[in-house]
Amino acid sequence: MPFKILVVDDEPDLELLIRQKFRRQIREKELEFAFAHNGVEALEALKADRDIEMVLTDINMPVMDGLTLLGKISDLNAMLKTIVVSAYGDMENIRAAMNRGAYDFLTKPIDLTDLEVTISKTRQRIEVLRESAREHKQLIEIQNELNVATNIQRSILPCDFPPFPGVEGFELYAEMIPAREVGGDFYDFFLLDKERLGLVIGDVSGKGVPAAIFMAVTRTMLKSVALTGLPAGECLRQVNRLISLENTSYMFVTLYYAILNIMTGEFEFSNAGHNLPYLIPVQGEARMLPADNGIVLGIDENYPYRTEKLQLTPGDIIFLYTDGITEAFNQQKQMYTDERLHQCLKLTPGSSPKEIIQRVVEEVTSFAGNEPQSDDLTMMAARYHP
Repeated sequence: MPFKILVVDDEPDLELLIRQKFRRQIREKELEFAFAHNGVEALEALKADRDIEMVLTDINMPVMDGLTLLGKISDLNAMLKTIVVSAYGDMENIRAAMNRGAYDFLTKPIDLTDLEVTISKTRQRIEVLRESAREHKQLIEIQNELNVATNIQRSILPCDFPPFPGVEGFELYAEMIPAREVGGDFYDFFLLDKERLGLVIGDVSGKGVPAAIFMAVTRTMLKSVALTGLPAGECLRQVNRLISLENTSYMFVTLYYAILNIMTGEFEFSNAGHNLPYLIPVQGEARMLPADNGIVLGIDENYPYRTEKLQLTPGDIIFLYTDGITEAFNQQKQMYTDERLHQCLKLTPGSSPKEIIQRVVEEVTSFAGNEPQSDDLTMMAARYHP
């Protein structure tokens, strides 16, 4: 589209001079000129054509002068740039015009070569402002997407504790502290039957809305398959196959699925590339649970996930987490690490699941200091308590 300029001047010869000077640019539709003889006509022209981007106006005109016009232009188009024209000796009015928002000025008689340079400079400035406005709009859209993703995350994560009033045999607590950027962390828990409790924690690759949606889909698939009562490894195998077949976005998810028998203490689990959990025994020190790490979901549709089992003692706690904990950074760009988490958990004997998670949050937050949180902090702890 041509760059549109409104020329406001009561001198009849100026229109002919400008059309002659810029005839090539007008013919090639690079520039387009409109003309008005006073401020009133100029306002009418600006209201009729919102695409006008530059106004070249004389200060001294009948009906409405240029200074009055300047005061009214700013309300019409924030991107509009005004160049004022006056006699060289009229510096008082020129200064007044600049103070009222004029972008630049020219002196009479107008040097058309100088006008051409001024038009070029003004166009460049407007393009910079336009690009800045586009970037600002994009940032707002991105922020809106992140807000949507945050709401998706928070709305689907269970947050009532105790979760199943009247059901005994376990104590459970979970928490996710979102980072500035939305990630794909999630946790879930559900009763498979009167004796078995399903526990899930996962982390989707990427951030933002895509990760939040992929997380929601994965959580829904896992819960649907898990409620059929399949062993943990077989459950992951079926979910992995479903995700891999439809994974056109090439995303993946780490996931740990476990089944706690709240009557016997049998702990059955399978791991898809997720951080290994910790066992905090009622007696002895916390230790990481050895397991077949498996591979992340969404990569190999035929991967054979294993089901493994562990016998818990009454009072034992299983602590699950995502890598936002161990990979939290401080201002020296040091990571919190598995070792620090292990040491923290060693200091929690006799603590409840909620107290353990609160202690870890305090430790990680203290370690990070003023360093901005780069990933979600997600944890879940379950105590076998028959």
